[in-house]
Amino acid sequence: MKRLTLVTLLFSSLGWGQANDYALEKKQWVDSVYNTLSLEERVGQLFMVAAYSNRNDSHLNDLASLVENQHIGGLIFFQGGPVRQAEMNNKLQSLSRLPMLVGIDGEWGLSMRLDSTYKFPYNMTLGAIQDMKLIEQTGVAMAKQAKRMGMQFNFGPVVDINTNAKNPIIGVRSYGETAEIVSKRAVAFTRGYESQNVFATAKHFPGHGDTSVDSHYKLPVVAFDKQRLEEVELYPYRELIKEGLGSVMVAHLNLPALEPDANIPSSLSYNIVTKLLREEMGYEGLIFTDALNMKAAANYAKPGEVDLAAFKAGNDLLLFSENVPVALRMIVSAYQSGEITEERLAYSVKKILAYKYKSNMTKYQPIELTNLVEDLNASQYDDLNYKLYSAAMTVIKNTEHQLPIKHLDRKKIAYLNLGDDSNGEFLSYLNQYAEVKEINKNNLGDLSFYTTVIIGYHKVDNPWKNHNYSAQEKQLIEQISAEKNTILVSFAKPYALSGLTNTQDINSIVVAYQNNDFAQRAAADVIFGSIGAKGELPVTINSKFKVGKGIKTKAIDRLGFSTPVNEGMDATVLAKIDSIANYAIEQELTPGMQIVVARHGKVVYQKAFGYHTYDKQQIVKNTDLYDLASLTKILGSLPVLIKMYDEGKLSMTSKLGNLVPAFKGSDKEDITFKSLMTHQSGLPAWIPFYKRTLDENAKPDLTIYNYFLTSGFSTQVAENLFIRKDYNREILQEIIDSKLSSNPKYKYSDLGFIALKEFIERKYELPLDEVVQAEYFAKIGAKRLTYLPLRKFDLSEIPPTEKDTYYRYTTVQGYVHDMGAAMQGGVAGHAGLFGTALDVTKMMQMYLNEGEYGGERFFSTETFHDFNDCVYCTKGNRRGIGFDKPQEEGKPGPTCGCASMTSFGHTGFTGTMAWADPEQDLIYVFLSNRTYPDSSVNRLSKENIRENIQTLIYQSIVE
Repeated sequence: MKRLTLVTLLFSSLGWGQANDYALEKKQWVDSVYNTLSLEERVGQLFMVAAYSNRNDSHLNDLASLVENQHIGGLIFFQGGPVRQAEMNNKLQSLSRLPMLVGIDGEWGLSMRLDSTYKFPYNMTLGAIQDMKLIEQTGVAMAKQAKRMGMQFNFGPVVDINTNAKNPIIGVRSYGETAEIVSKRAVAFTRGYESQNVFATAKHFPGHGDTSVDSHYKLPVVAFDKQRLEEVELYPYRELIKEGLGSVMVAHLNLPALEPDANIPSSLSYNIVTKLLREEMGYEGLIFTDALNMKAAANYAKPGEVDLAAFKAGNDLLLFSENVPVALRMIVSAYQSGEITEERLAYSVKKILAYKYKSNMTKYQPIELTNLVEDLNASQYDDLNYKLYSAAMTVIKNTEHQLPIKHLDRKKIAYLNLGDDSNGEFLSYLNQYAEVKEINKNNLGDLSFYTTVIIGYHKVDNPWKNHNYSAQEKQLIEQISAEKNTILVSFAKPYALSGLTNTQDINSIVVAYQNNDFAQRAAADVIFGSIGAKGELPVTINSKFKVGKGIKTKAIDRLGFSTPVNEGMDATVLAKIDSIANYAIEQELTPGMQIVVARHGKVVYQKAFGYHTYDKQQIVKNTDLYDLASLTKILGSLPVLIKMYDEGKLSMTSKLGNLVPAFKGSDKEDITFKSLMTHQSGLPAWIPFYKRTLDENAKPDLTIYNYFLTSGFSTQVAENLFIRKDYNREILQEIIDSKLSSNPKYKYSDLGFIALKEFIERKYELPLDEVVQAEYFAKIGAKRLTYLPLRKFDLSEIPPTEKDTYYRYTTVQGYVHDMGAAMQGGVAGHAGLFGTALDVTKMMQMYLNEGEYGGERFFSTETFHDFNDCVYCTKGNRRGIGFDKPQEEGKPGPTCGCASMTSFGHTGFTGTMAWADPEQDLIYVFLSNRTYPDSSVNRLSKENIRENIQTLIYQSIVE
């Protein structure tokens, strides 16, 4: 059959080419098409038929017959997959004389019906969000996906007001239990959706929210009077009609206040569809029936009779007819007998045609299959979902402001997994903030070890599943909350909490609404304060937790997580880091690496690449600990020195002889703290301390070393190698005896930091590792940032740094690579720290926050600026006080040359780098073991791998 196209219609219509007025063009097109249609073709436009792309060829053939013989006006797609549906759509559209309208029940996105597609939050989750711009953005995103699938209608939003918590079919499909909550969000969603020239469908008119019966199986009764219906159920429709709502779906309900005949469902009621919706409410958009195969409608009459009754009631499109040929014949017969007038038929058919015109179906194009699944699951939707779940998190109890958790050094936290669904990544997300140990619900063990227990209640993310707590779960919650500070996070319908009758001992309750990766991430972020809780309950749970309840919590400058786009970065550009990292590994510049990028206090890129060694036996994980080398200077020694400076225990003019008495009387006693920290003291760059401890065969001298731990040889240098416990005095003496330059100028040196370790330990009367652990690492949750890692972690978690053939004669793994630091037992001022890129980023974030982190201030803003000042820039020395700084333009240095001059950081010999830029609120951390198996040639540096990655990071910034 010849297909009607815009071209043929243009040439067959009067004066179309000259028309400038859109309304006139539309009317002329509609009238022209209508006049070309036979009676059967006109009636066929009234039917929107159910299509399933997961069925066999017989189903497709049946649909093709309906298209060709009954001239149906549309398709509503149900279960299947996007590619299969697109192929089916293209096939059926090619058979149709007129393009068919296509719709889907996509209340939370296409995934409501299609596999391999994107899932947005349920309406009730959106109901907790207070920022209507986010709801509007959700409408835009869902409309773009529908348009990509060749659709013109989404049968949503659900605007039923769920005043009945036991509603068996609406529930979380509703935005909430008040007319205001529902209306505000429905208007915002529809505004966004229809901005893409795709139409939203408000349902289920006049209101399915306060029912206790599922209309799929039986006719529900809504027994309210007209005044109540006006104030509640009808309110969202009136608000949407003001906005120009595209379409309405009429439910199958019994409403005695509106339709006196109890046998007539609302979808078949002239009083409801025509008198109320069209005439009284003034609605001029398309009106759909709900599916006519549902028992609440189908039980009224036989197939065909139901369709006729629905059309006579005032509906425009008949959805999911059980027998289109019979229904079509009955409507044609009613028309021919005068039971249906030409005016009535033309009213609906022309309206349907007008919507085809408004949807640009006069320029119909088949769905492009290339990259279809990729387009429907684009990362931009993750960006939005991240925002949505973060904004939805609702704290309904927070005894003594327990949330967000502060003072991590005082907390021992456990996690208990309840419910019958996967806890996914929730535990790992919690562990990115602090050490959280999982306990078993069947054997809780000794809870006295823990100060806090986080209980995650995880239920399958399905709106129709039972989310009730079991008796055992209730008992466990009561038992734990009676003993411990307890945080309950409910990844379930909010109504599930109504089953907990005893909540007085639970310190904090977080409603997360759904159990998925986004909700789990957002809940962890709220618990630890990288974001604040902003949500409010959209429904009443019980007398304690009523609609509108939502305790706002504040973010506390703790490093969190986000997506690149949400932090003003181009994810596509940032993804190119992968290519550089993989190149470095392929070229054997380093066996593996970890990379973290953070902006605005949020990690936007965190990846591990490669292997521990070139034999490719063990992949690198984000939790592996690398030897940080000279990053120790700014992560181990410097924060302690900054704190001491802030407390007035030293100044920039403090002299080395006063700080470390061993230097008194030497030519180095007057070196100032500022000169030491800026590497402008005149000290040598390096002293190979270890060489003096080797015998004539270049092996460890056994008068200085022992292969076994003894009381005299108690300082461990490597596996099975121990140095004299008093040898640190020899190291200090070598520094004292070293030649001091008579004309001090910039020369990078480890020796100042080695000396200052003595000052720190003398003042604190504790080893440096214990000091920095207590003062910083424990407090900020950097649980995988440590000296002496083998005391806490397994060897398998630490990539090796070198096959040492010149000093220790072993593979150096888990022991510090730097020889001088090794001779000090692995704890030195210049080297010795091990850690993950994430924990390094936490320390850099504390600096970027100018001394504040996790609600705690470590030192003043003024002090930070003193240390980040390039005090000798005019003398050609780029260094800050302890920090490295960017090189001057045209000179070699540690950065890409694109970092601001206020930026700061450090690099390390093992192939590490940590850099922060206040002007871009940006952090970049790169860790590797480029020294394995041989440290002699730094090919990683020669090929500018770290710098090239940093260049990409800056190029990705789009703000």
